[in-house]
Amino acid sequence: METNTHYPNTHFPKNQYQVSGMTCGGCVARVQAVLAQHAEQATVTLNPPKTELINQKTDLIGLNNALDKIGHYKLIKVDEEIKPNKPQILSEEEPKSWLATYYPLLLIIGFIVLVSTLIQFSPSHQQAFSFNEWMMHFMAGFFLVFSFFKLLDIKSFASSYAMYDLLAMRIPAYGLLYPFIELGLGIAYVLAWQPILVNIFTFIMMTFSSLGVIRSVLNKQKIRCACLGSVFNLPMSTVTIIEDLTMAGMALYMLI
Repeated sequence: METNTHYPNTHFPKNQYQVSGMTCGGCVARVQAVLAQHAEQATVTLNPPKTELINQKTDLIGLNNALDKIGHYKLIKVDEEIKPNKPQILSEEEPKSWLATYYPLLLIIGFIVLVSTLIQFSPSHQQAFSFNEWMMHFMAGFFLVFSFFKLLDIKSFASSYAMYDLLAMRIPAYGLLYPFIELGLGIAYVLAWQPILVNIFTFIMMTFSSLGVIRSVLNKQKIRCACLGSVFNLPMSTVTIIEDLTMAGMALYMLI
């Protein structure tokens, strides 16, 4: 964006805001493109998630209305005006415990485990407890529930997923297709359709998916895990690796 050469940017008022909802470089680019239309100059960073606007031309409500049209982004006021050469410290969220961070994921997994177990002991279930059948129900619930969260905001999921998945990095359309693949797998497990082919495909897909997660964790990338889409802010960690490899392991177990 062109700057006014007659009036250096330092002469203009500067406003800083925290930005919620950003998960990747694509988010930064989208937010910056919108904010640049409402200020002399806009600078957006992901870590920390903030923006600095020089000579802001639209109020905070108008900015958030503009951002709402491109995703779940929101500006949070830090200071009305920042004087030149005056350092500002952005307030940061209080660090959460491991349990508080992963509580949504643990709760969802717990519900899937509960339902899968209750099916085995329901009065209508005539057979004895079958671990293979339990895993089929668990995987059905896993893929159906996780695809649901991804489909709530498929574009945001695809952007986050492309930050670490090895295939989505090269073929962005794969990130848009992935939730539908999970949905199809969930339906296949519910119907027990072609279990051998489905388990082979699941094993390959989840093992390959874990490679990108392992790479990101080893590189200590501070990015959001896209397993639950953009609904929950879960950091990429060994928990994601365990999640992928557990599903791959279940598929392999049912093939043996």
